[in-house]
Amino acid sequence: MAAPSLSPAEAAYYGSQSTVSDPGAYAGLYADLPRGVGELARVVRGLFVHRVEGGQFGVPIAEDRMRDDAETRYIDDILGLVAARDPRSLTCRRAWEDRFVGICRDFTLLHVSFLRHLGIPARLRSGFATYFSDQGFHWDHVVTEYWDEARGWLLADPQIADPEHYAMDFDPMDVPRDRFLVAGAAWQAIRAGEVEARRFGLDLADDPKVGAWFVAGDIRLDLAALNKVETLLWDIWGAGADNDADLTPEILALYDRAAAVTAGPAVDFAAARELFTAEDGLRTPATVRSLAPLRGPAYVTLR
Repeated sequence: MAAPSLSPAEAAYYGSQSTVSDPGAYAGLYADLPRGVGELARVVRGLFVHRVEGGQFGVPIAEDRMRDDAETRYIDDILGLVAARDPRSLTCRRAWEDRFVGICRDFTLLHVSFLRHLGIPARLRSGFATYFSDQGFHWDHVVTEYWDEARGWLLADPQIADPEHYAMDFDPMDVPRDRFLVAGAAWQAIRAGEVEARRFGLDLADDPKVGAWFVAGDIRLDLAALNKVETLLWDIWGAGADNDADLTPEILALYDRAAAVTAGPAVDFAAARELFTAEDGLRTPATVRSLAPLRGPAYVTLR
């Protein structure tokens, strides 16, 4: 079997930093990073804690950090917080109380930034993981997709690169495609009647957010990330709906098109760029509405 190939343009695009992933003035902190995908994920894991893990792991998380850290959009700002709390090498595992308090997007963004720094093509993928539940629910999640010269695009989840707290039956640096569905693939499965839309989203006891409308929002986020616009997960823009009943035929058709472009690992690079550029309902504008869970809604102008 012939080895997979990546065009020079695509390799250069995903092997270089975006505005969001660029360490900027903190690039010097990357000087002693290891080179392995898994080793880099464990560095990320030692710097961050997910804001729900305080309760899960029984570790201290300050209320203000739980509210504010995950609103930090850009890697240079994240690194500034990390360095201010503990100036040692990034390879030094931080005390829980000194870690950046983020969500899956932040773990993945730093992992992708590390990989791009080393010239390894990498990108964020928005979608749904089955491995956080044994009830068949697909949880909203973000993982790394990186280029492997022997096997092509692979999925990695730096958040679960912690065997002390996450015992998985697969390698976190090679997440099976049926354990994490990118948003476009989830949309296609729902539209084909293969799975119920209510099995996708955030199954929160006090305020569940589930359905095809939620999956459509993840397609929008995923397409943006494929175009190196790595927004917060609660940023809202373009065409969409707040519930399944409001998904008009026009919206359904738009996301059918977007899903066809984004559903697989072998994303058509030119098609993804063209769709993002051409469609006002999908392209990220200069100002987005951010529905921050712990801060409340606000309009934010991006860099």
